[in-house]
Amino acid sequence: ELIDEKTLIFDAEYNLIYSSIDDAKINWTLDDLNYLKTYKTFFKKDNHYEIYGVFHDTKDKDYYALISATDNYGKRKLEYLVFILIVAYLIFTPFCWLVTSYVVQNLLEPLDIFHHKIKNINANNLDTRLEIKKGNNEIDLIAKEFNMMMQRIDNSYQKQKEFAANASHELRTPLARMLSRVENKIQHADTNQDTKSFLNNILSDVNQLSELIHSLLILSKLDNQKVHDEETHRLDELIYDCIEKLNKTYPDFKIVLNIDFSDNIDILMEIKGRKSLLEIAIINLLKNAYMYSTNKQADVTIAEKANLLELTIFNTGKSLSLEEQKNLFQPFMRGKNAIGISGLGLGLRMVQRILLQHNSKIEYKSLDEHSNFFKITFANT
Repeated sequence: ELIDEKTLIFDAEYNLIYSSIDDAKINWTLDDLNYLKTYKTFFKKDNHYEIYGVFHDTKDKDYYALISATDNYGKRKLEYLVFILIVAYLIFTPFCWLVTSYVVQNLLEPLDIFHHKIKNINANNLDTRLEIKKGNNEIDLIAKEFNMMMQRIDNSYQKQKEFAANASHELRTPLARMLSRVENKIQHADTNQDTKSFLNNILSDVNQLSELIHSLLILSKLDNQKVHDEETHRLDELIYDCIEKLNKTYPDFKIVLNIDFSDNIDILMEIKGRKSLLEIAIINLLKNAYMYSTNKQADVTIAEKANLLELTIFNTGKSLSLEEQKNLFQPFMRGKNAIGISGLGLGLRMVQRILLQHNSKIEYKSLDEHSNFFKITFANT
């Protein structure tokens, strides 16, 4: 339905021969008629009016017609179409976002699981394998290749650990025979003093070699075995047992034990793990404090921090540099403060491996140039 429809008709000489205009006016120019003559039709807008022109060619004469009207119905349709498009956009956009997010999340879920398992793989869980679904997509193919790679790594790692364990075990027997023979030769009445001094040096070297092999054997056992958490022990009782054993070897070693009692310290004091391994870790730390202290004293503190059990061992002595602290728990690492002190550099490595198997961690801090501070945070049980 067209409103206010007006019509003008011109002849070939651009003379107006018909007009339906009464109270309105069609704005036209000679340029419009010239354009119409060339292109046969045209369309333009004049405010809220729409003007359409058409060229009509007859055999006798040519005519030009200009028609003007207000298309309210068409405008309403356009406004309604704009409204529909805006509403559809507002509804469809979040809907597409939700559907896309859901689909992408489901597609990437296996990749997230893949990433999580890879992130948690270490030397203690090389038997970890990824779950493979029955499919031939890219993630399943990567998972298959990853499992095969982990199997090869695990086999190589197991062979390496078995070799270290077997070699260490086999070397202990000839070393024990050597120790026995050297000791017997030293105690023999016919051995002169120079020979005894020479044999004592050999005995010291053999003892150090035996201690090295024993340490390597313990490390290999830590690699080959997994800790079972069925045993529960009180930390304070473990420390008392370690102190008793150390006093037999180092009677001048003074150990001061402090316990910061709190509401649930008794519950946290119970830790799970293998007693023999935990004793090795604590004894190594206490022995380390004795060897590197200036007053042969260690301050041991048991406390609760953020609902976790912490064991700290403090001694006064020359501290490590920042560069040495970075490699403190590496095998055979010894700092400048170890000059003149016997040792192998494997004690702290064993401590770290034992605590790692018990889901605990150890940290070293130096408060100043003459203090050493070890802190063990036990896993929450």
